[in-house]
Amino acid sequence: MVIIVHRIQRMNIYIKNMVCHRCRIAVRNELEKLGLRVLDVQLGEASVDGELTSEQLSAVEQNLEALGFGLMDDKRSRLIERIKSLIIERVQEESGDQNVNLSDYLTDRLHHDYSYLSALFSEVEGTTIEKYAIAQKIEKVKELLVYDELSLSEIAYRLSYSSVAHLSNQFKKVTGLTPGYFKKMKPRIRKPLDEV
Repeated sequence: MVIIVHRIQRMNIYIKNMVCHRCRIAVRNELEKLGLRVLDVQLGEASVDGELTSEQLSAVEQNLEALGFGLMDDKRSRLIERIKSLIIERVQEESGDQNVNLSDYLTDRLHHDYSYLSALFSEVEGTTIEKYAIAQKIEKVKELLVYDELSLSEIAYRLSYSSVAHLSNQFKKVTGLTPGYFKKMKPRIRKPLDEV
């Protein structure tokens, strides 16, 4: 009896502007359309079986750019996108322990000192990690207000605000509106996550 073993040779492709579950599905579909064997797709990264030729990589880049994504090739850009992905994932999917502070969460997940991550993020993005995380939380608050299924206190609890007053103050500081006024507005002002 002969057993043939296919050894998986994994190649990671780093992708910017992936911000949600639908992005992961879109990227997987595009890679499969190109005939690639997709092993895994996470926010900001896809793994395929085997090394890609320069033609395949060019086709991947072209197809993903048509969907609003882009490829990253340097370590700093990949790290920045990973920080963003972890923050978005934590806020949108409420993954991880919301009671663990953000600096510890990022340090643990990325295996870098938080002061390095913070300085790099500020240098490249022109804003702090904390302000980026707050902007993401406010977009989630807007989403939950639009759905109108939870009270403001339930939203505050779900997003780990210390109180409704804290959520309301932060919401007003970022948007210029109170949550109650925002809820009454038509049309409501929301941004796509990749523009936050």
